[in-house]
Amino acid sequence: MSPLSCGVSPAELDARIRLHLLPELGPRRFHTLLSAFDSASAALSAPASAWRALRLPAACADARRDASIRERAQATLAWLDAPQHHLLMWDAPTYPGLLAELSDAPPLLFVAGDPGLLERPQLAVVGSRNASRPGLDTAQRFARSLAGGGFVITSGLALGIDGAAHQGALDAEGHTVAVLGTGLCHLYPARHKGLAADIVARGGALVSELPLDAPPHASNFPRRNRIISGLSLGVLVVEASPSSGSLITARLAAEQGREVYAIPGSIHHPGARGCHQLIREGATLVESIEHILEALRGWHTPTVAAPVAEVAAPTNDHPLLALLHAAPHSSEALVAATGWSLSAVLGALTELELDGRVAREGVLWVGRG
Repeated sequence: MSPLSCGVSPAELDARIRLHLLPELGPRRFHTLLSAFDSASAALSAPASAWRALRLPAACADARRDASIRERAQATLAWLDAPQHHLLMWDAPTYPGLLAELSDAPPLLFVAGDPGLLERPQLAVVGSRNASRPGLDTAQRFARSLAGGGFVITSGLALGIDGAAHQGALDAEGHTVAVLGTGLCHLYPARHKGLAADIVARGGALVSELPLDAPPHASNFPRRNRIISGLSLGVLVVEASPSSGSLITARLAAEQGREVYAIPGSIHHPGARGCHQLIREGATLVESIEHILEALRGWHTPTVAAPVAEVAAPTNDHPLLALLHAAPHSSEALVAATGWSLSAVLGALTELELDGRVAREGVLWVGRG
């Protein structure tokens, strides 16, 4: 079993997976159950009256004893035996810090590939499924340049802009994360199965909050979009109509405090209207990579905390550099040392990395110069 799945006992892991498989039990209800009963094992064995007292749907309580739920849980545990298959739980230290900030953060996150990418600075690139050739080329070029600069490119594996963004990252020998609106054993669209396999084979990751066998369903894709934006420092919309799901991702990003970027186009092109709408609503107008980098340089720049200022050497004009010149630190260690939020630390590290003043070595950050 994946080492990232061993933060709880085997019995508790099985219980969490079974809870996750119950119908009508979303993230908030899952958290309600764990808060009320302290563990998934206790929740599963609690009387139906206790579930009713929490105002949970009767279908949830009734399904706990279904043989199909137990069988699907066993299939999930068997899937986790593969070396590149992982399960991240919302209350474990391996869970992505930015995503954990969401009030409806997924309680379970299935990952095929490298789960460590979810803690690295990510930029989402999204847009229309029916994009124009110039739109596809633009998405691929931007993703290639951003991935070449060290960002992980995150998107939704859909046809159109999403696929072009993933491919652009791979072209740069960079890394990309695909967040699915299906289970990881039910890849959609079928035309991107080869791309999905390539993403994993070349060091990327496929991610889903849904049960492994979940098929495509229209309601799953807007839910998926909050994960794309929640993992990322910002969202770039390349080409989209006003009704595009990409605008949902952009608005979720704004609500989550992330940066939103949009590429303008001709007023005569329907695919530009969604981007123009976002720009009118305050998104950063982007014509080049520099416009994204400029916006990120001011992203969540933290106020210097007194303890850090006291240890900063006179030659270090940034508070994190004193810590990183003294010793390598993980992003989590920098959070503990500074008292800043993880999003603030990641934003500052991104700025320093772009300036060539820090570098990432595995899970650690080191100072340069």
